[in-house]
Amino acid sequence: MFADRRPVVTVLILALALTFGLAGFVPAARAQDDIRAKLEELNEGLSLTGPDRMGLRDAMTLLHITSVSLAVVEGGKLAEAGALGSDSSVSPFQAGTLSKFVTAIAALRLVEDGRLSLDGDVNAQLKSWHIPESEFTRGHPVTLRGLLSMTAGIGVPAYAGYPPGSRIPTLKQILAGDTWSNAPPIKVERVPGSGFAYSAGSYEVIQQLIEDVTRLPFATAMEALVLKPTGMIDSFFRQPPPKERAYSLALGHEASGTALVGGWRVLPELAATGLWSTPADLARLMVIVSAAYRGEANALLKPETARLMFTAQAKGPYGLGIAVAGTGNDLIAMKRGQSPGYQAYMLFFPQRGQGMVIMTGSESGNVLVDAILKRATGVFGWPAVSRLED
Repeated sequence: MFADRRPVVTVLILALALTFGLAGFVPAARAQDDIRAKLEELNEGLSLTGPDRMGLRDAMTLLHITSVSLAVVEGGKLAEAGALGSDSSVSPFQAGTLSKFVTAIAALRLVEDGRLSLDGDVNAQLKSWHIPESEFTRGHPVTLRGLLSMTAGIGVPAYAGYPPGSRIPTLKQILAGDTWSNAPPIKVERVPGSGFAYSAGSYEVIQQLIEDVTRLPFATAMEALVLKPTGMIDSFFRQPPPKERAYSLALGHEASGTALVGGWRVLPELAATGLWSTPADLARLMVIVSAAYRGEANALLKPETARLMFTAQAKGPYGLGIAVAGTGNDLIAMKRGQSPGYQAYMLFFPQRGQGMVIMTGSESGNVLVDAILKRATGVFGWPAVSRLED
């Protein structure tokens, strides 16, 4: 069992003393008995590499994983959320590349408000920095749609972060590939719209765009545009994390189980990788965006915007901020969350109102995450997922 490291502040945590059989998981909301039965079935049927099956705790031990947290969405609602190991269900993990999904929602809200253009030249909207012109951009401007769908021709596939206590580059230094940045500069490397290439750098351009348009620090803008409206009270875009939050955070670990020096890497590339969050918070967001997709009343996104978000753009597996597959009732939206010491995954079915978010504090967490999702597909009756994208 875990021990909470701070007072419970969300109404979803109803009874920390009540276990529901998932080898130590604690429910964060009252759920139907069949959900708990399915979780117990999932727990005892994990297969990591071969035909042999094992329980969740045994799988964690084998993979040297100290903590895993998950949330289940069923019937268009958050059904269960809990954690096993050294952290609680309200302990924020580094969401890593899952940050892009949340960033995309903020950008699309600004499009709805008429403050950003989805298909206009991004350089005409940027104020304090501009994408360098090149032979590739002549007659082919970079657009927000291209940035969100990773078809803008911009490189920089990932960011490595910085050790706590080291000098952290500013956003403009990151964009310019300054001496203090450990990543290359942002530039267009192929004709915009000519193909898909995974690009964390594209989202740093979006970060600058959001800051320029809102005239707010990115973390503050994200609170106003997404986190507060959706009740994501355990989530924040601040790197390094505030001292008053540090004691509640889930620590990152190498695949060997050794904790990262300082507990985590600092990720100043906020739009691409800088979110701290919980599965329950991300599930709340999943529920709200999925409801918009189904045309239900929603203050976050218009139905047409949510549907566009979950529509694959040309020449790639991405919609706007998230990978997609299938259509209609079998539409799948998925996003892997990766950062040094952490692995996570968000998988949901917008039309069905089903899904799951899993977060781990381990480099080897992707093996466990994939095993859980593979098992959950059969247990919960989800459409078959041939490939977990991103």
